[in-house]
Amino acid sequence: MEKRLILRGVLAGAVAGLLAFLFARIFAEPVIGRAIDYESGRDAAQTVLDKAAGLTPEAPGPDIFSRTIQANVGIGVGMVFFGMAMGALFAIAYAICLGRVGRVRARTLAMLVALAGFLGFYLVPFVKYPANPPSIGHPDTIKDRGNLYLVMVACSIVFLILAVWLGRRLADRFGNWNATLLAALGYVVVIGVVMAILPSLGELAVNVQEYGHHATETPLPLTDTKGAIVYPGFPADDLFSFRFYSVGAQLVLWGALGLLFAPMAERLLAREAGRGTTEPSARARVEPVAGA
Repeated sequence: MEKRLILRGVLAGAVAGLLAFLFARIFAEPVIGRAIDYESGRDAAQTVLDKAAGLTPEAPGPDIFSRTIQANVGIGVGMVFFGMAMGALFAIAYAICLGRVGRVRARTLAMLVALAGFLGFYLVPFVKYPANPPSIGHPDTIKDRGNLYLVMVACSIVFLILAVWLGRRLADRFGNWNATLLAALGYVVVIGVVMAILPSLGELAVNVQEYGHHATETPLPLTDTKGAIVYPGFPADDLFSFRFYSVGAQLVLWGALGLLFAPMAERLLAREAGRGTTEPSARARVEPVAGA
């Protein structure tokens, strides 16, 4: 049964990834286009300053793929495959939770797992290291930024799993409601400590050495030797819009994943329960969610 659940998760994830791509293509892509235009204009202004200072600017590398390919085929295929990967992990988590989180309906459990995935994989790490459009982020910090984000995601998922386990352990003593609140509070406190310990991107050693102390890597106004602004900083409106639509795209992905997977899982579990599973362990996982 687990293999069939994973197959349904992959299918639901592919559709969810496609829906998330359509959302991002409509709302986020114009912001990405403006960010790329900003980057091109800033690079041109920097080239003029370098020439005036007697420096030889580096020639820009060629684009391997055109902007049209990147905005349509590239992002679309990437989000569909990302959705499939998340769908497989979602189905595995769903199978693990069956029969281990109390008498929860199959559809309700699917939405709870989707909510946990949205929080653990994206929203909580986003609070510490939010998504940035092109032109934000220095090339020398790509590796450090990637590693820090992975650490944040790993901590978020591990502590979320521990919070669920703690809630189940406390339920008999404090009741489901109070146990849930205590587990959630513990999660918030621990993940808050992690966020406080991990450095902000502007405080990475490379950034401090070259640009000074800043909270983020968002480009500041470009100035000449006299301190006059020759090119503005990155537009705050575009930064907010990109991050807002990024959250929206992930919400579409995980929401669609839960909604699409829920009826497929419910039908599969009801069919297995009706047949009478031969494995006692499998029966124990099916019965609590197939009724009620």
